[in-house]
Amino acid sequence: MALSNILRHSWRKIFSTVSCNVPTLFEPSFVSQLRITEIFHSLQGEARSVGVPTVFVRLTGCPLRCQYCDTEYAFSGGELLTLDSILVQIRAFGCEYVCVTGGEPLAQSGCNALLQRLCDDGFQVSLETSGAMSIEHTPTAVSRVVDIKTPDSAESHRNLWGNLEFLTTHDQLKFVICSRDDYEWARFKLDEFSLISRVSDVLFSPSHHDLSAMDLADWIVEDRLPVRFQMQLHKVLWNDEPGR
Repeated sequence: MALSNILRHSWRKIFSTVSCNVPTLFEPSFVSQLRITEIFHSLQGEARSVGVPTVFVRLTGCPLRCQYCDTEYAFSGGELLTLDSILVQIRAFGCEYVCVTGGEPLAQSGCNALLQRLCDDGFQVSLETSGAMSIEHTPTAVSRVVDIKTPDSAESHRNLWGNLEFLTTHDQLKFVICSRDDYEWARFKLDEFSLISRVSDVLFSPSHHDLSAMDLADWIVEDRLPVRFQMQLHKVLWNDEPGR
């Protein structure tokens, strides 16, 4: 047998016996740290659990640049923390509800490992995500609040429509509406993808600086849309102050 064939056979034998024990980049055991902008305790400002005391874990970084973004301070910086240290800080608040947000939390490969740890520890967990990253491997015990970006967000081309097949009735969809055109576009998407039947709630929220909340509320009532109107409670109470 040629030397090259002998070496090839030997390496195959070695890897066949040990590869099952070697963690890959995609396994939770490999993930040791996440970059975190802030961890704080406040009231949930939107979605189904609005008003409920919640611990927020804001991950650093986002590949999107929505024109109405209110968390640009989370685009960069942050602090590298281990999953264990993140859990210690969360437990210190003595709060049942945890929201993992960003930035775009799923842009960090370790986000799903954090979500799983939180679920395993008995927390009620939600995830706020832009809809531009896959939720396929996100724990289904998590209530995933998935944005659908409208044209006036300047990022509608980033919508990952394949995410719709992974949604459950435990999840929520959110449209931030900037204009009447956005509203009509969102109405069309409700029918095009049968969104109402896919999730527990479809949320329509006015862009804070672009659209009157009263106008959006009137349109929803007039058209009898089966969606949940929402305003961002944290903006009403504390404007855009970080950590509130």
